[in-house]
Amino acid sequence: MNAGKQVDLQDRPEGFRRVSALLEQRRHGHAPVFLEIAARTAQEAADALGVQVGQIAKSVVFRRRSDDAAVLVVTSGDQRVDERKVAALVGAVGRADAEFVKAKTGYTIGGVAPVGHSTPPVLLIDRELFRFEEIWAAAGHPHGVFRLSPQDLVRLTGAPASDVVLA
Repeated sequence: MNAGKQVDLQDRPEGFRRVSALLEQRRHGHAPVFLEIAARTAQEAADALGVQVGQIAKSVVFRRRSDDAAVLVVTSGDQRVDERKVAALVGAVGRADAEFVKAKTGYTIGGVAPVGHSTPPVLLIDRELFRFEEIWAAAGHPHGVFRLSPQDLVRLTGAPASDVVLA
């Protein structure tokens, strides 16, 4: 794994510190790791961590049309989200641009964590993540990731596991 040097948490970006504090507060067993390289894509994260791309819990944000709410789909890195399936669960959605993502979640694209959002999003978890015992999610910054199980993801977020990917 391409982890960075040991640095004081206060020297880390705000989003990473927020996720670190939340995971500690919720007694999650794995502190976030700050990678030397940015892992903005599932493939980059998998390469940096030495895991399968499917083990990366990538965050895809949509904008719900009815109320402008952020809809966060946490999906397996080797899957593509089916916008129609998401819409069937939460109402019509459209693409979210970088400004919307930052405003609604508090994170930049490439670092959207499944927890610790500025405004709680509508959240769905891809049931394909349950193929793996161990997955990795973004920790509030493109360099930050944390280890967990799919069951931990459900416990930490309270979100349902759903069929949200292309067949």
